[in-house]
Amino acid sequence: MIALQCSNITKSFGAETILDNVKLEIKANERVALVGRNGAGKSTLLKIIAGKMTYDSGEIITPKGIQLGYLDQHTGLQSDRSIWEEMLTVFTKVQQMEKTIRRLEVKMADPNVYNDQKSYEKVLAEYDQLQHDFDEHGGYQYEADIRSVLAGLKFAEFDYHTPVSSLSGGQKTRLALGKLLLSKPELLVLDEPTNHLDIETLGWLENYLANYNGSVLIVSHDRYFLDKIVSKVYEVTRTKVHVFQGNYSYYLEEKANRYQQELKAFEKQQKEVAELEDFIQRNIVRASTSKRAQSRRKKLEKMERIEKPDGAEKSAKFSFDIERQSGNEVLHIDNVSVAYNDEQSIINNMNLSVKKQESIALIGPNGIGKSTLLKAIAGKIAPVQGSITFGSKVSLGYYDQEQADLHSNKDVLHELWDDYPLTPEKDIRTVLGNFLFSGDDVLKQVPELSGGEKSRLALAKLMMKQANFLIFDEPTNHLDLDSKEVLESALLDYPGTLLFVSHDRYFLNRMATKIVELSEDGPKEYLGDYDYYLMKKDEEEQRRQLHAQQQGQTAAQHSNDKQQDKQAYIQEKEAKKEARKRQRQIEKIEQEIEDLEQAIASLEEDMLQPEVYENHEKADSIQQQINDTKSSLEEKMNNWESLQLEET
Repeated sequence: MIALQCSNITKSFGAETILDNVKLEIKANERVALVGRNGAGKSTLLKIIAGKMTYDSGEIITPKGIQLGYLDQHTGLQSDRSIWEEMLTVFTKVQQMEKTIRRLEVKMADPNVYNDQKSYEKVLAEYDQLQHDFDEHGGYQYEADIRSVLAGLKFAEFDYHTPVSSLSGGQKTRLALGKLLLSKPELLVLDEPTNHLDIETLGWLENYLANYNGSVLIVSHDRYFLDKIVSKVYEVTRTKVHVFQGNYSYYLEEKANRYQQELKAFEKQQKEVAELEDFIQRNIVRASTSKRAQSRRKKLEKMERIEKPDGAEKSAKFSFDIERQSGNEVLHIDNVSVAYNDEQSIINNMNLSVKKQESIALIGPNGIGKSTLLKAIAGKIAPVQGSITFGSKVSLGYYDQEQADLHSNKDVLHELWDDYPLTPEKDIRTVLGNFLFSGDDVLKQVPELSGGEKSRLALAKLMMKQANFLIFDEPTNHLDLDSKEVLESALLDYPGTLLFVSHDRYFLNRMATKIVELSEDGPKEYLGDYDYYLMKKDEEEQRRQLHAQQQGQTAAQHSNDKQQDKQAYIQEKEAKKEARKRQRQIEKIEQEIEDLEQAIASLEEDMLQPEVYENHEKADSIQQQINDTKSSLEEKMNNWESLQLEET
């Protein structure tokens, strides 16, 4: 079943064509990525698919009744409701069904309905159908689903009565994502859903989308995320869209292979064309060979020409060099505590050593203080306590994810040139050209730049500094996939030392030689890349679970022993109680036996009296009493013997 089909979609802004005859198809339960350079038209295509933007020509086809859910990369919930109330709005229909079910239950209990079989059966049929629909729509678990999604998106610690309006922009974006996931549309269209997510939350989202019951179309610059999720990639490039059946890594490999094959086919045809043209030119005027030349000319005219394949679009081109080497000891952090904006300390008693040419990644949940620590190392804020010491000949370069070092009153050219006034203008322009600022681009004002352009400008300034110790705070934010790969290649060849914060796991895996995990318990070091860190974390979790299981078994055994002791005590107590009870019964029966024996002896004495044995009726009556008493005595004796046996 096809969930979405785009046929020959064309979109222009003025004279500039952004999308030209684009074709795209998504099947039921497919996970599809849309990739391409910043400005290639990815977000435009998503908005067209979601019905948020018109298009010039073409057709969008979806099955009747299919629900499409769209998340814009700049979406943030705007609501006067609380977090919980806002999430409940997804389930308005289910809540109405629940109220109707309760109403029908009351109706079925009404004697007027209950005693009228026809009315009762009608209400019962409606009730059964409604219960089935309620279950189908997740009526028995929607509150649990809300809690699960909120926990996955790091809202578990929030008071659910918190107004949405009081949240930060990133939190509102996460909440918008959560609301969309809870609505469970048949087709999810997500534009940069990984923005504002830390590594733990990214892992949760990957797992959620991998098991999602529906189709997913994603734009993301997170290559690790794409490799885990998607099975098909559409690339938007030069107004066209090309499809690749596989994940992101397959797409990169296949794209390179296709280019080489197309280039070989083009070169082969060009050689053939050149040979035909040469033969025609040499032989067309000669009578003996003219017919052969004419035949070759016809062949040449009928030949379907192969166009030269487009090479890769122009990429940024840069490298990081150093002016001089540092000493072996680059940085030493001793018992440092850092607060931000005079608030309570975020980093407490931090210790860390950085050696020459190490590449260290700081990771941890949002809010743990990673960026704050980098600011303290870069001298942007002062630590509350402890010391930050640099080694011999260390020169520092700092990349701020907020681009705070860029000036709002300068153009691109002077933003760089004013920092290096002795460098000739043509050299400054060459550097900017390597970072894709060409022609009039260098005259753009800094505030007019996009996030990606600001990132490239900040990287250009950092490259010119030639520092031997680079500190990066989220360097891949705002960079498209191609620019990320260029940055990685430049940093892999960098001869200095790196300390960086990143949520880009692909970048972490390629760049890090050591992972330092920050948590409330303090820093913990893992010597290796990100995959090694994951492996060690998994081992730690398995050991923790095993230890918890063993503790649980020990506690269970201890509890079982205590329970057995308690049971034995209770049983012993009950046994003694029963023994005392039997003893009292024995003593009571023995007294009753003695009384019966005395009664029999007295009656037998009466039988010896003349007035009795001479009176036949009186004698018969006393004899009957003797017989009845002996019968009672025998019964008492049997009871006494039974109790004696129980006692032994």
